[in-house]
Amino acid sequence: MRYLLVEDNIELSEAVIKRLALDGHAVDHATTLAEAEDCLAAASYDLILLDVMLPDGDGRDFLARSRVHLQTPVIVLTARAQVSDRVGALDQGADDYITKPFDFSELEARCRAVLRRRGGSARNEIALGPVIFDPLAGTLRRGAETVELRNREIRLLEVFARHPGQILSKSQVMDQLFSYDTAVTENAIEVYVGRLRRRIDGMGVRIETVRGLGYRIETGAP
Repeated sequence: MRYLLVEDNIELSEAVIKRLALDGHAVDHATTLAEAEDCLAAASYDLILLDVMLPDGDGRDFLARSRVHLQTPVIVLTARAQVSDRVGALDQGADDYITKPFDFSELEARCRAVLRRRGGSARNEIALGPVIFDPLAGTLRRGAETVELRNREIRLLEVFARHPGQILSKSQVMDQLFSYDTAVTENAIEVYVGRLRRRIDGMGVRIETVRGLGYRIETGAP
């Protein structure tokens, strides 16, 4: 998944980015609202983590303005713990609210919960035909058979699983997997897809190549 973190505290930002990267997530970092607007104009994100007090304005005002056209889920990060602050952020379009200082495991859990709600699911598991994919556990199950996936494989399969039946180009996959500061080529995507295919071979779910267009996830017998 690709996240946008809008936070001017560099020490906190580095810690959040490092923690999310351990789970295979790509995180772009903006320290101002202006930088956040530039990021949103150039890329699409699965989730935004938005600080309230930023050098060039209030994150809640930015959120209220952006909600006219911005559908991406947003978790507000702030040191303000009053009920009125939480209610105000939610009324202005936030999907969730977490108070600083926070435990990273709680932040990760809230990210998962918000993404599940946006996807219309109450659980982490994703059904892919006869196969159950659990991004949190990093497993793909079919009956009694289970395949354990590595972090990059989990995130790559998650990209395809959240776009069933849709053809994704290499550049679209690359945008979902990597942040701006990660140097990667489309050839690397071919390598990652090849590794994932070998891991899930025989499980009843496949990543098919659509010549000249990209890749698409398929389930069931070939």
